[in-house]
Amino acid sequence: MPSGTPARLLSIMSYAVNELFYTLQGEGANAGRAAVFCRFAGCNLWSGREADRHRAVCRFCDTDFVGVDGDGGGRFASAAQLAAAVGAAWPDRAAGVPLVVCTGGEPLLQVDATLVAALHDAGFEIAVETNGTQDPPPGIDWICVSPKAGAPLKLTSGNELKLVFPQDGAEPERFAALRFEHFFLQPMDGPLAEANTRAAVAYCLANPRWRLSLQTHKFLGIR
Repeated sequence: MPSGTPARLLSIMSYAVNELFYTLQGEGANAGRAAVFCRFAGCNLWSGREADRHRAVCRFCDTDFVGVDGDGGGRFASAAQLAAAVGAAWPDRAAGVPLVVCTGGEPLLQVDATLVAALHDAGFEIAVETNGTQDPPPGIDWICVSPKAGAPLKLTSGNELKLVFPQDGAEPERFAALRFEHFFLQPMDGPLAEANTRAAVAYCLANPRWRLSLQTHKFLGIR
């Protein structure tokens, strides 16, 4: 699936989902909450192929979003079909309001008003994890924006801003005046993860508006 595909164009053809599974949210304000994760294929900041990483806008991504052959993934011909698959992934006897997290890749290349309506009709609260370069359709219940250095930020308000830290050109002070309810720093994973975590802790202590977000799913060994 090519990088740079226009927003929501893919959903005209079908919804391309890399994987779909039930787990606990591992990051940010909803950490620990049960959710169905719907990972859409494709992104506008990187093709997802290692051969292209050196020229990607976002070079630190650690998520596989290429193709539709992951667990529960596939091409869904309609919003109703995808909503039914999301509903089937939620345990029948689970209490509480069902939550679906639309992630990627970049989910707002595909998530449209028709899908939002279908997921609401299926009883789900809808969260989206986005890089903020695309306009969302109306009706999404929880918007988490993760800005990337070098990418234009169109989405400047929402529920949660979760900044991977550190990024040259995407320092926290660039975003502190935006209209979000929660501000998180998430240490960049990789060979410098320990140093990045110490730096994020120090920044949050010095700037208490920001809270630390850890990728607890990695510690727990879950998706």
